Amino acid sequence: MEKKKIVSIEDRIPKLKEARKKKANRRLIIYLFIFFLLIAVIVYLQSPLSHIKTINVNQNDVLSDEEIIKESGLKINTNIWMYKKGKTIKALETHPMIESATIHRSLPSTVEINIKEQKIIGFLKEKSAYHPVLKNGMIIREEDIPYKGEAPILQEFKDDDYLNHMASELDELPNDLFNLISEVSWKPTDKNKYNIELYMNDGFIVHSSMKDFAKKMKSYPSIVSQLDKEDKGIIHMDVGTYFEKIE
Repeated sequence: MEKKKIVSIEDRIPKLKEARKKKANRRLIIYLFIFFLLIAVIVYLQSPLSHIKTINVNQNDVLSDEEIIKESGLKINTNIWMYKKGKTIKALETHPMIESATIHRSLPSTVEINIKEQKIIGFLKEKSAYHPVLKNGMIIREEDIPYKGEAPILQEFKDDDYLNHMASELDELPNDLFNLISEVSWKPTDKNKYNIELYMNDGFIVHSSMKDFAKKMKSYPSIVSQLDKEDKGIIHMDVGTYFEKIE
């Protein structure tokens, strides 16, 4: 039988001491690393290195960068880790022109704000002012949003219910048709309170009704394609559809 090698306790003690020493040194190194890491984090958080230097606003067309930044509550030279993302998004989404918002940090010192604006379906003309009208019929009178011609002018709408109806119909239009409309005027009569008149960017005038307006307008390109380019007049699109030439 093979004899087992017997190691005396005196021989094992130095090896045990060496192993314990190495283990203690490793533990000390870990503790020192954590300690200095915490010190570095504290110094970083207290230094200008952790401050916001740039705030970028993306995907906004109507609202200015300055207005959105003001609404967010974010400020340059404040700590980039101290703002609450949920609170900032909630503050942005309380603005009537902002449908949704996202925000994230882009280290070391930039905050990115991404905006989805509410769709403006028209500008309500009141005296010399133009107020944006959203797809839900909301009129924004408090904000200074300039008219740029990107949506039709809405005139003579003195009843919110009819304005809401018109806004809903305009929102259903395809973009190519929506962009053809220059002006929409409410022209109620005793027989038809939904009567409207439109001025189109291609030079035609349309007389129609708010009821099923979006559905009726789908035939507009086909009607215009059958007219001579020199013809100008009124396209009636209500109970029946016909063209009235203006000499």
